Amino acid sequence: MTEKEKVAAFLEEHGIKFQVYEHPPIPTIEDALRYWNNINSAHCKNLFFRNHKGNRHYLVIFDYKKSLGIHDLEKKLAQGKLSFASEKRLDKYLGLKAGSVSAFGLINDIDNHVYVFIDKSLMENEFISLHPNDNRFTFVIKMPDFKKYLELSSNKYEWLEL
Repeated sequence: MTEKEKVAAFLEEHGIKFQVYEHPPIPTIEDALRYWNNINSAHCKNLFFRNHKGNRHYLVIFDYKKSLGIHDLEKKLAQGKLSFASEKRLDKYLGLKAGSVSAFGLINDIDNHVYVFIDKSLMENEFISLHPNDNRFTFVIKMPDFKKYLELSSNKYEWLEL
């Protein structure tokens, strides 16, 4: 089963409706902008970090239009010194490859190791779009369904003003 099929099956199993958009691989926001113009939703930037000891991992989700400096983020998250997690860690904890980081990777985190921070401003949107762990697709779901998905993941998370 592909990652896309795995995410689709999970959402369907839990009654979460979604729209699918197919496009060439879009590993960066800059690449994605060419394909998002017909998708009416909040588009997310997803970053995966580790703490300085390497024993805690964080997924940070925010609107792609925002830019966050890592030092500002460290202060806001109050988790100590952060650095981007390696591809090895991304695969180990979220089952993902670089360029496909997404909240949907939480379905692969069976030990609920990853802590999630989400920008509160995303809640103002009716729809949110995310890769289904494959950057050749975009899934769009309603915000209440995204919140439901977060609860189903069992990962700890919090909404912050970023």
